[in-house]
Amino acid sequence: MKRWFNRVFLIVLDSVGIGEAPDAEQFNDKGSDTLGHIAEHRNGLHMPNIGKLGLSNIREIKGIDKAQEPLAYYTKMQEASNGKDTMTGHWEIMGLHIQTPFRTFEKFPDELIHDLEKKTGRKIIGNKPASGTEIIKELGKEHMETGALIVYTSADSVLQIAAHERIVPIDELYHICEIARELTLDEKYMIGRVIARPFIGEVGAFERTSNRHDYALKPFGRTVMNELKDSNFDVIAIGKISDIYDGEGVTETIRTKDNDDGMEKFIQSMDKQFEGLNFLNLVDFDAKYGHRRDPEGYAQALEQFDRRLPEILNKMNEDDLLIITADHGNDPTHHGTDHTREYVPLLVYTPNANGEKQLPIRKTFADIGATIAENFDVSLPENGTSFLSDLKK
Repeated sequence: MKRWFNRVFLIVLDSVGIGEAPDAEQFNDKGSDTLGHIAEHRNGLHMPNIGKLGLSNIREIKGIDKAQEPLAYYTKMQEASNGKDTMTGHWEIMGLHIQTPFRTFEKFPDELIHDLEKKTGRKIIGNKPASGTEIIKELGKEHMETGALIVYTSADSVLQIAAHERIVPIDELYHICEIARELTLDEKYMIGRVIARPFIGEVGAFERTSNRHDYALKPFGRTVMNELKDSNFDVIAIGKISDIYDGEGVTETIRTKDNDDGMEKFIQSMDKQFEGLNFLNLVDFDAKYGHRRDPEGYAQALEQFDRRLPEILNKMNEDDLLIITADHGNDPTHHGTDHTREYVPLLVYTPNANGEKQLPIRKTFADIGATIAENFDVSLPENGTSFLSDLKK
């Protein structure tokens, strides 16, 4: 069987939703529209390059022209799993269906905090939902004076542990997070990720470092990434991809500091000769702007991505495939600080694209995984329908 594409590049624009999903009301997200509301806030987004691919052909976004002849195949996808968090979205992209959502907490149970204190030998302070930058501003001084760990959460299913690198060395913080991960494997907690959040600086001028590390649950089943790796294909994970899948199905991990660093390393990685999947997550849209309800910062980050997009397109070989999508929404104009249940865009580009470019609306993110699996002739996931045959060559 002749393979259609030797290299597949998959970019997840973390939280870049494109309008409320049909079941948004069940998630308290009726009216959410990440891209639409950001464009309205800005009185139009300037993203001509993704516009040429066909973003406004999916649904018109203010400021982005609808392409007369889109360069990419385009549609939108609906999430099938019961959830709207990072892990659920990413796991579904690679073929899983999550029926039981990960748990979120306003305050972690006393039993868990007691066990964490006992096993780490350090007291816990915080234990509430908070912005990471705000809680170290609030509790950093006490942490430095006492050595107590700053534990907090967010709208995601996460337990985050912040500590000053001078007070709690990185290796110790990572070990503490491993302990927390072990404790939260219990089904009564069902916490998706434990995150190490180291920082530096002095009181009044703290700064988080790039030594963040995520400790995720292992996927509940085999993903397309497992199938690729076991069939000796490459799976290059850039950004937090390896953390999201707890290293499952990954052959190479490339860490990043932010969106710009992620784009730089992704573009550099396109010079590699490999067969398989190159998978990038751009987290700043979500972490820096969505959760912080900053539509202006979000708009600037989107436009910066668009400015660099031609560098990616110019490095594409004829037998390369580029897929651009998202894992959920996070409307920065919406109430609260949580993710939003939305459709996500799907743009699929290859230099040889021709014919009708509009694809049917996808009923699950797993259609991406199924398409990648079919291309490389590995076991198809239980969920998802491949759209490979719709990509006319």
